[in-house]
Amino acid sequence: MLETSARLLALLTLLQTRPDWTGAELAARLGVTGRTVRRDIDRLRELGYPVHATRGAAGYQLGAGAALPPLLLDDDEAVAVAVGLRSAAGGSVTGLEEASLRALSKLEQVLPPRLRHRVRTLRGATLRVAAPVPEVHPDTLMAIAEACQRHERLRFDYRAHNGALGLRTVEPHTLVHFSRHWYLVAWDVERTDWRTFRADRITPRIPTGPRYAPREPPEGDVAAYLSMRLSTRAWPHQATVLLHRSADDAADRVWPGTGVLEAVDEHSCRLHVGSESPEQLVWMITSVDLDFTLLDGPPELVEALRAHAARCVRAVRDFGGERTG
Repeated sequence: MLETSARLLALLTLLQTRPDWTGAELAARLGVTGRTVRRDIDRLRELGYPVHATRGAAGYQLGAGAALPPLLLDDDEAVAVAVGLRSAAGGSVTGLEEASLRALSKLEQVLPPRLRHRVRTLRGATLRVAAPVPEVHPDTLMAIAEACQRHERLRFDYRAHNGALGLRTVEPHTLVHFSRHWYLVAWDVERTDWRTFRADRITPRIPTGPRYAPREPPEGDVAAYLSMRLSTRAWPHQATVLLHRSADDAADRVWPGTGVLEAVDEHSCRLHVGSESPEQLVWMITSVDLDFTLLDGPPELVEALRAHAARCVRAVRDFGGERTG
């Protein structure tokens, strides 16, 4: 039979792995009597762990308490938490950097040497390179997330890309982290349509509004809708090309945020792109490095593609002339 301290740790580990356990199950797993399980449950409660009795068959459930009690993590979980905290220390949510470093320092202090070595090896062998991005205050993210979860209308001041400020009233659906930015996908009450909002441009007005009935996600998929909005619809110049490869084959060649792929058949797919200029559209389309046919786009794009093709022909011609001359 396990000693009392080791048995308490084993009991706590079991309680953390499932939503609820019967007393008989715990006794069988620990090799003790039901009476011993009840005494150990009382000891955990004295230590601050909120262990609740479940209704029906005599059982127990580890709940949430007023304070965060110690957690038991296995090796992989401990490494995952350490890596996550290191990433959060350099993330896009303002105010979390210092807290993440404090938590990481506490965790690394108690890690066994073998795990501390794994974490430091991983950190030393990797380099995080990221362009500066607008930071979002965690209170803003929490206010948005809670409104999404409670299905409550959200009013906020919004700063558009041109700097104009306006008051928006929405039914928030989902908060999405996409391409290094936080976005809110929501139903705009006044415009009676789906809209996307950059979270770093949102200043919530509290309290929130009345509850609403959740709507089906736009186009059946929030991620696909947001990708389409950011890749094409938000830009003044848009185009669609037919790639002469299947969508599965082309997916690895399209950078995240560059465009949206639409499967056609096993030999082709459509690529929808948007940008600030026809010249940028040319770069985005040709960077995929696949044969394509222009299906739709502004007349300026046709001229830009011809100019790009002529430039490439001249480059090859001049190169050949130097080699043979």
